[in-house]
Amino acid sequence: MPLTADASGVFPIAPTPFNADGTVDWASTDRLFAYYDRIGSNGTTVLGIMGEAPKLEPEESLGIVRSAVKNMPGKPVIVGVSAPGFAAMRSLARQSMEIGAAAVMIAPPPALRTDDQIVGYYAQAIEAIGADIPFVIQDYPLTLSVIMTPAVIRRIVMDNPSCVMLKHEDWPGLEKISTLRKFQSEGSLRPISILTGNGGMFLDFEMERGADGAMTGYAFPELLIDVVGLQKAGKRDEAHDIFDAHLPLLRYEQQLGIGLAVRKYTMMKRGILASDAQRKPGAALSALAKTEVDYLLARVARHDPRAQI
Repeated sequence: MPLTADASGVFPIAPTPFNADGTVDWASTDRLFAYYDRIGSNGTTVLGIMGEAPKLEPEESLGIVRSAVKNMPGKPVIVGVSAPGFAAMRSLARQSMEIGAAAVMIAPPPALRTDDQIVGYYAQAIEAIGADIPFVIQDYPLTLSVIMTPAVIRRIVMDNPSCVMLKHEDWPGLEKISTLRKFQSEGSLRPISILTGNGGMFLDFEMERGADGAMTGYAFPELLIDVVGLQKAGKRDEAHDIFDAHLPLLRYEQQLGIGLAVRKYTMMKRGILASDAQRKPGAALSALAKTEVDYLLARVARHDPRAQI
């Protein structure tokens, strides 16, 4: 079913599993999505920045989408379709929807600077892929260098009925969530789902500001599910307690350049991935860094038995 503006919960951003020789590890791919489904994820997002999407061949990308749809039956799969040109974006978007995806995610290209340029870009992108495909705005200025104010996001949402979700990754960004929800309460912004990123670093307070859940990666997506569920249940202290137990590992995983290596290493140790390999070019953890991750896992395990590896 197509994604709608009332979507909520946790949509883990999927890393792409590779073998040591750089080929896609399809067995680990199926296992990864089956694991997301088993732990209670509400959906998943594939071919994102942390999914090494630019390194994939077109047929590999579609293979990832097929695996997600097959192994998470009945749950929405969002596909990152950002591309330098609209032809490639349209092709991946429409083929993904034919396979069974629920929506696509579009990030603004780094060259955009003015508000009108950003709004115009999304209008052109939607014209290219078709207004029948639900889409997610990816707001990630730390990496993309495009600043989208709440007013710009409102314009994109109101101009494009097929926009159903914002992936919020601004940093600091708590006030942006509050502003968007204020727009909504005042009636100047129609309802829209807001899922947050940044590795879950601010999820504890993002939920309190009005986020509907998380769309991000972390080697323990169960933690993201816990925080979202506890906050929705009004169990604020319990949500912060479990979040705080994982925070040192969350922080370590947020290091620029090696964050994906940390995540894949941990997921390999958990038995979710067979290898922590990235497709070249890609960073690798030093032996010392691995001992640091192991140390952090042992500390998390004092409070969360799921980290006992």
